[in-house]
Amino acid sequence: MTPLGLSPLLKITMKLSSTFSTLGLALLLGLLPATALAGPGHGESPAAATGTALPRFAATSDLFELVGVLDGQKIALYLDHAGDNSPVKDARLELDIAGTSVPVTRVAEGEFQATLAAPLAEGVSPVTATVAAGTDTDLLAGEIDLHPAAHTDAAPAGLARRTALIAGVVAAVLLALVAAWRLRRGRTAGMGNAQRVGGAA
Repeated sequence: MTPLGLSPLLKITMKLSSTFSTLGLALLLGLLPATALAGPGHGESPAAATGTALPRFAATSDLFELVGVLDGQKIALYLDHAGDNSPVKDARLELDIAGTSVPVTRVAEGEFQATLAAPLAEGVSPVTATVAAGTDTDLLAGEIDLHPAAHTDAAPAGLARRTALIAGVVAAVLLALVAAWRLRRGRTAGMGNAQRVGGAA
């Protein structure tokens, strides 16, 4: 009796099953956010790693540049020289946001902290800062734009789309594997019946 081996049809079925599995895994990895596959890099804040950037503003003049990062009612402030971006040493800073004076505390050279008395309203708020460093005194102007509702609505929508796509890919792969298994099972059963019939004859 000739030893039984895999038929050409069964070999093709197994190859297709492997191909569908590989394709499904590739699509699944491609749909995942980049931050889910790699940890936060050096200097990234937790908010940036999850895809939600903290609101920030910049107030500038010919001499100085002030950058503020808003986290709730707390503000981290970074004061640099406009020419070379080096921290401003021994500087005094006065901050006004939306017409309200905000107390400022120096924590390091060119770094300050401030705390708002109440959360800022949504929309655009003017920012002015008075800087005194050595013999230089200057007035910086800018604005902060807050639209938290838009950010919170966009994130769930994007997540829902990714979830639906991933579910579709997984379902397609499972259906392909089930079809391949049924075809293989039917083929094996047919070969077994043929052997029994031949043996009986």
